[in-house]
Amino acid sequence: MEKISYIIPCYRSEKTLPLVIDEITAKMKSLEDRYDYDIFLVNDASPDGTAGVIKELCEKNDRIRGISFARNFGQHAALMAGFRFSDGDICVALDDDGQTPADQVDRLLDKLEEGVDVVYAKYDHKKHSGFRNFGSRVNDLMLRIMLSKPKELFISSYFAVRRFVVNDMIRYENSYPYVIGLVLRSAGKIANVDIDHRERMEGTSGYTLKKLLNLWFNGFTAFSVKPLRIATFIGGVSAVAGLLYGLFVIIRRLLYPDAGVMGFAALMSAIVFFGGMVLLTLGLIGEYIGRMYISMNNSPQYVIRDRWNIDK
Repeated sequence: MEKISYIIPCYRSEKTLPLVIDEITAKMKSLEDRYDYDIFLVNDASPDGTAGVIKELCEKNDRIRGISFARNFGQHAALMAGFRFSDGDICVALDDDGQTPADQVDRLLDKLEEGVDVVYAKYDHKKHSGFRNFGSRVNDLMLRIMLSKPKELFISSYFAVRRFVVNDMIRYENSYPYVIGLVLRSAGKIANVDIDHRERMEGTSGYTLKKLLNLWFNGFTAFSVKPLRIATFIGGVSAVAGLLYGLFVIIRRLLYPDAGVMGFAALMSAIVFFGGMVLLTLGLIGEYIGRMYISMNNSPQYVIRDRWNIDK
C-alpha cells in the first residue's frame, strides 16, 4: 500500500484550515484500501492564530504533523520544508484556503498510476482575483521563456509528485527555492488533469505585487541564465546598430557635405535608451552575484521555531 503525504503551506488560514483537513480526512476514508496518508501543515509565520490551530489539530490527530517558521519565508520554502520531513511515496501539495478541492485528489492519483512523474491540476475557470490571474499569466510566460516549460503544460499550486522527484528536489539547499523550477529540472513526465476551482472560503490572497515579482526573480535567477543571454543579444544588436548608424553618418557627410547636423532629439533618445539598457544589464548581473553571495553565506531556506508530531 502506497502512502500519500499532503503538504499544505499555511498563512492566515486559522478559519479555513480545519475545513480543509476535514475534507482530506473524508476523502481518504474512501481511499483507505489503496493509500495510507499523513498531513504536513507548515505555518509560514502567519500573523493570526494559524499556529495555534495547527497545534490543536496535531493534538487531536496523530496523522497531522505541524511545522512553524520563525519568520515569513514564503510559500515555496514552506513546501520544501514539508517535502523534507515527509516520507510518502506520493506528495500532494495544495492550498490552505479550500480553493484546491481535496475531494478530487483521486484524479491526480489516477493520472500518476498511468506512469507519469508529476501531475498538476488544470482549471478551466479560475476563481482568483483579476490581479492574481494576471500574475499567473505573466508567470506562465516567464516559465515558457526562461525555463522552457512546454506551452501546453498548466502549472498550479495543486499537484501530486512521486517520491523520487521529491528526493531530487530536496537536494537543493540554497536560498530562494523555486519549486516549479525544481520540478521541471527533475521530472521527465509531467501531465495535467482537469480539476474544479472554488471560490476562496475566507479572506483574500496573500500574494502582493512585491511577492509576485520576488517569485519571478527567484525563478529565472536560480534556474536559468537566459536573462544574461538576452542581455548579451540586445547588447550585440545595439553595437551593430550603432556601427551601421555611424557608417551612415560618415557616408552621408561625404556624399552631401552641405547637409545639416543630425537631430539633437534623436541623439538624446539614443543615449537615454542605451544608457538604460546598460544599467538594466548591470542590475541583472548584480542580482545574480548578490544571490550567489547570499548562498555562499549559507543563508537558510527557512528556520523552524516549533514542530508538532515530528521527531526532533
